[in-house]
Order: sequence, then C-alpha cells, then structure tokens
Amino acid sequence: MNAALPDMLDRFLDPITDCLTPEVTERIVKSRPDGGLQARVDQLASKANEGLLSERERDEYRGIVDAIDVVAIIKAKARAILARRE
Repeated sequence: MNAALPDMLDRFLDPITDCLTPEVTERIVKSRPDGGLQARVDQLASKANEGLLSERERDEYRGIVDAIDVVAIIKAKARAILARRE
C-alpha cells in the first residue's frame, strides 16, 4: 500500500466515522469476512509463502491485502470511537 494512503484514508474517513452510531461501530469492529473469502485469502497466502502465485493470483492477492489494510483502518477508527464513548 502507498505510504501516504493510510493518512489520506484517515482524513477521508474522519467525517464518515464521526457519524456512526454505537451499534454500527460495534458491528464494524466485530465484522469478519465470509467463509468463502477467508478460504481464498488463506489459499493465496499459502501459495504466496511458497512462491507459487501466478501473475493473476499475485494481482488478486495484492488487491485483497490492500482491501484488508483499508478494513483494518476502518476497524481501528471504530475501536477508537468506542473507547472514547466508554
């Protein structure tokens, strides 16, 4: 992920996350990928660790890792909101 992206995302997300209700915030923190997606991530991660990814799989895996990074930022913001409200 681009080094400036987390800061940029943080600035874009602040106005959005400020609008979240406690219930929505808790749901975000507890959310997990569905079983099919998690299985695909695990499969690609295993192949990546073994150096066996095709170019298409490498692109797919990069996209998944970027998406995971975005979700992690959103979840971190949600946790911070919950901590401030306690």
